[in-house]
Formats: sequence, structure tokens, C-alpha cells
Amino acid sequence: METQLPPASPRKGRGATFNPKVRFESAELDPFDDGWGSLAEERAEAPPPPTEVRPDASRSVIVRNASPDIPFEQSINPYRGCEHGCIYCYARPSHAYLGLSPGLDFETKIYAKLDAGPLLERELARPGYRCKAVALGSNTDPYQPQERKLGITRAILEVLARCRHPVTIVTKSAAVARDLDLLAPMAADDLAAVAVSITTLDAGLARTLEPRAAAPHRRLDALRRLSAAGVPTSVMVAPIIPGLNDHELEGVLEAAADAGASYAGYVLLRLPHELRELFTAWLAAHAPLRSARVLALIRECRGGRLNDPNFGSRMRGEGPYAELIGRRFVLAKRRFGFDRPRAPLRTDLFQPPVAERGQLRLF
Repeated sequence: METQLPPASPRKGRGATFNPKVRFESAELDPFDDGWGSLAEERAEAPPPPTEVRPDASRSVIVRNASPDIPFEQSINPYRGCEHGCIYCYARPSHAYLGLSPGLDFETKIYAKLDAGPLLERELARPGYRCKAVALGSNTDPYQPQERKLGITRAILEVLARCRHPVTIVTKSAAVARDLDLLAPMAADDLAAVAVSITTLDAGLARTLEPRAAAPHRRLDALRRLSAAGVPTSVMVAPIIPGLNDHELEGVLEAAADAGASYAGYVLLRLPHELRELFTAWLAAHAPLRSARVLALIRECRGGRLNDPNFGSRMRGEGPYAELIGRRFVLAKRRFGFDRPRAPLRTDLFQPPVAERGQLRLF
């Protein structure tokens, strides 16, 4: 008879507790305990898996978007995979396209677009290019820890600043304030805006939900510094997890307003593909007494399932509980001054790179 394995235990500094099967791979490795207890001991004593950075060989950096419920048409992701390790991250399933698991692989095997700056310059110089705001951080965070060493996001911003090209940034990192020397002058010309995502003000919860992202108070400090420098800032309460952090909605908005944020948005938790298994395992490891209620409320907001992939409802959910969250958000926006109209970024200032003698030259 097979020995029943204990549930996967948390790994220090990591969000996922295990590596689920890669859905595009036919082969699967299954750990097996032979009854001597060796596997259980190995799990209990295993050190946190190290981060491995691999070069991304993509030949382009701008990705076009046609989704009707996403407010941008093109984006750039300097990294694939994210060391922040947020257990709820909707980008996790994309790692399966690389033949890697959306679990621990997603946060430990990072692909970096090391030549993103020159590639972007080349794309902006194409005769057919039409300037539209570029979103940085639409899939994985552009300011995850590796950015401190690699500076890929910085290189991208330098090209956009020289070309006077509009950019929006979404991040969970306080490191975005590093680039104020670029962002503040761009913002003065209506060319830059930054959204900081804050999931919770509870530092303990944040350490397990998003273990390598900046602490909540540091994100608020980044909002404060950006706003003081004249950069239009937003707070994204994302994701709202029914039964876990939804009671913090008003508190997060109030704290962000005090930090100078001008706009606000929210996203209800969605659990596509392997994320259902990963998040369920996280609940079992970190919030076992809340697990049943949290999953029941998610199903209530998702038509009886843990995920709703449909445009229009996937970001906000449906049903009484989701509608209640929506009404609370509208009232809190009004209460804390987030209901003002958002000014669009300018595209008429764009100055494309110019090719000269086989090289790209920027005026």
C-alpha cells in the first residue's frame, strides 16, 4: 500500500508550495514515498529553491493586445516569470508555454529580455509604427528583484524618454521610485503614469501571499514619492480575494489617497488553469481554517467555478457578493477623491529613432 504523503509545506521566501504538472507536457514526474519516510524528511528540510535567470531570445518586445476589458493596446514585459512569487498571479499559467511549471518554476526560473532596449529602439524606428501608450508590467512585474542587477526596465524607459513615447507602469515594487529622474520629466509632458498594486495592508498576510514583493508600507512610500514628484499615480487593489482581504478595500484606498494617489482600480481574484490547484494548496498551508469559505465565495462570484474566463466578467465577477464589492468600491472612490476623470497620455510628441548609416540615431 502507498504511503500517504503530507501536504506540501511552505518554502521560505516562495509563494508556491510545489510544482504542478505542466499542462502541455505528456511526461510527468511524481514523487513517491517508499515507506521509509525519506521523502517527507526531504520536503521538511529542503532549502528554498534558488533563482535562476535565463536569457529570453525573443526578437521583439512590443506585444499587441486585443482583449476588450484591458485598457491598453500594446505592452512590454521585460521578464517572463516573476520572483515576487505572488501565489494569486494570473501570469503563472503562461510559464507552461516554456515547458516549465507555473508553480515554483514560475518564481525561480526567470527569463530576462537582456537586449530589450535596442530591440525596442528598432521597433519604434519602423516606418509603419504608430505611437500608442505602452504598458510596462501587464504580465509580470517590471521591477522584480532581478531588475536591481539587470536594469532592463531602466533601459526601456531610457529609450521611451528619448523618443518622447508615452508609458504606463504597474508594479508591486517600491523600486519604481529609482527611475524618478526619467518618469518625472516624462510626466510633466503627460507621457508617464504609474499604478502601484496593493493587495493588503497586513504585513504578515503580504509575506505569504506575495513573499518577495515590497512590504505594503514601502509601496505606499513609493506612491508618496511619485506623487510628490508630479507623476500621476493610481492604486490597484488587486486582487480582491473574497473572505481573505476584501474587508481591507476601504482601508487600502484611504491609505493610498493619503499617499497622494489620484486614481484607483480593483480586480477580483481569478484562478485560470494551474492557479486553481496552486491557490488551493496555499490556502491549505497558510489559511486552513478559512479555506472552505474563501473557495465557496470565489465560486459564488464565478458562476459556481473557481475561474470565469469570459470578457466583461472575468475582472469583476458576478452575483450578489461581487456586486457588493463593486458598490463598496464606487462609494470608497467617491469618499476618498478617486472619482475625478483621468487625463489621457499624449502621443503627439513622439519622435521616432532615425536610421543613419546602418545605425539607429535618436534626436
